[in-house]
Amino acid sequence: MSPAPTIRHILVPHDFSDTAERALAYGVALAEKFGARLTVLHAYEVPAYAYPDAFVASFDFSSEIERAAASSLEDIKARMIPANTKVDLSLRRGVPWVEITSAAAETKADLIVMGTHGRRGIARVLLGSVAEKVVRTAPCPVLTVHLPDSEPPKAAAAQRG
Repeated sequence: MSPAPTIRHILVPHDFSDTAERALAYGVALAEKFGARLTVLHAYEVPAYAYPDAFVASFDFSSEIERAAASSLEDIKARMIPANTKVDLSLRRGVPWVEITSAAAETKADLIVMGTHGRRGIARVLLGSVAEKVVRTAPCPVLTVHLPDSEPPKAAAAQRG
């Protein structure tokens, strides 16, 4: 049997959701346990508008998104990451799953810890799954974290009642 892999660098993508907060808590705990560096990454896309004769993207809108996201990352660092944890904050513009996998490769991350919203059915088809795409394309293992169910599944509740 081969030796256990070494975890020196953990990448935690963050979309400012409750699910991402939970994933970050796991990432922080693992970073502390292994003495690993932590990178908290936010990737965003700038909405663009297409007209028949032109492509329009607002530079001011992009700057505002970047400013707000950078501020939110700093807030997360202050609230959730212990002072003794080695942490980098990263803000990238582009398709989130592509930016996440690229960042993992560039930083030589040993593990990605990310939230998943657990969408199913038509919501998943329409919105896609960033976590699923990252799991399929990441250069390292991916730990996905979801929020605990707020109520038991209907079948389980019916069996108990």
